[in-house]
Amino acid sequence: MTVLVVGDVIDDIVVRPQRPVTADSDTPSTITACPGGSGANQAAWLGALGADVRFAGRAGAADVESHTAALAAAGVDARLAADPRAATGRIVVLAEGGRRDMYTDRGANLNLSPADLPDELLDGVRLLHVSGYSLFHPGVRDAVGGLMARARERGVAVSVDPGSAAFLAASGPEAFRAWARGARLIFPNLDEGRLLTGLRDPSDIATALTADHPVVALKLGADGVLVAADDGTRLRLPSAPAEVVDPTGAGDAFCAGFLTAWAESRPLETCARNGLSAAATAIAAVGARPPVTLHPPPHDH
Repeated sequence: MTVLVVGDVIDDIVVRPQRPVTADSDTPSTITACPGGSGANQAAWLGALGADVRFAGRAGAADVESHTAALAAAGVDARLAADPRAATGRIVVLAEGGRRDMYTDRGANLNLSPADLPDELLDGVRLLHVSGYSLFHPGVRDAVGGLMARARERGVAVSVDPGSAAFLAASGPEAFRAWARGARLIFPNLDEGRLLTGLRDPSDIATALTADHPVVALKLGADGVLVAADDGTRLRLPSAPAEVVDPTGAGDAFCAGFLTAWAESRPLETCARNGLSAAATAIAAVGARPPVTLHPPPHDH
């Protein structure tokens, strides 16, 4: 069955300083241009991990062909709307010391409309995965919220990744919880989980979120993941060993790895381990996208 991902398409510029940043002057750096966007990244990881995946988003008209090709190389059926006026979104990522600070211009992503999300996108789909970035802008939220409602009417499961603690704080946690309510799975990181619940302890956060979502995968960065389900399941798993080259996209990779296994009805522990393995692969390379092909999900434990 197909996984449908809806979210941003971005042109990433990843800057890795080669020495401490010199204020008001030059800092020798390695600068890499690569495709990105949380939703598009998640779709690419899903495809590279062997899932049957479809992606819907919006890019500047001049870039639709190149972004479609980049996603197709990872096994993604990309349905990109061409924006005749706005440029493709762009992000400058400053990756330094295990951190990544992002300077974001979402561009054409902010013009995603109901016409870009027709009903046929849901044909044959088992899961609709929504990047939280698509819920922070009112017009885009209306379009994506309509698709989420139509998915639930068809019996299609929905999952959500909040995506941005900064945008979440600006929009308001209660508002976001209302927008995401009805999603079967949610994938916040620790900062996002604390904002959503007002709680500090990871276990308390995960438990609180199961009131709205049957499965919660709380991403803990270098500390791994805490998975909670409304049936009482609790799993705390450490991260997979990896050298940190560029942490950009690690959360996207985790989400895709988890969902690749979930779409095959694997146990939650297998889903989590598959996500952690994908995240370890992501942080060991520059950029947020995967190698073209990766290994399928591991066997059940």
